[in-house]
Amino acid sequence: MKTAVIYWSGTGNTEAMANAVAEGAGADLFTVSDFSGSIAELDAVAFGCPAMGAEVLEEDEFEPFFTSIEGDLSGKKVLLFGSYGWGDGEWMRNWADRTKAAGATLVGDEGYIVNEAPTDDDVAKLKALGAELAS
Repeated sequence: MKTAVIYWSGTGNTEAMANAVAEGAGADLFTVSDFSGSIAELDAVAFGCPAMGAEVLEEDEFEPFFTSIEGDLSGKKVLLFGSYGWGDGEWMRNWADRTKAAGATLVGDEGYIVNEAPTDDDVAKLKALGAELAS
């Protein structure tokens, strides 16, 4: 199964999460600015982005990228993850709803969020979700 992890991280928290997911999935890892492949060629994909501003996806790189590939998500297994420092996870619920509306099958149903930096327990859970994504 061809799987990739694509993420944006400002502080390193979402990057640490991405590394755990990629390890669990045995997947290729890309920052959003470095991904030049085709989502259509992937069987499964994990996306990582922290909450920004008023609980939205990062607006300069990640949001435009995600909007551009939403149409390619139908029928794919997708895992969403990210960190936050405030709020209640609204950005993740909205993102999960968008992803499901695009026709993807969401691993973990709602995405995986971590307040600030991931703990060892979070890393273990993210590795397990990565393995589930790639199975």
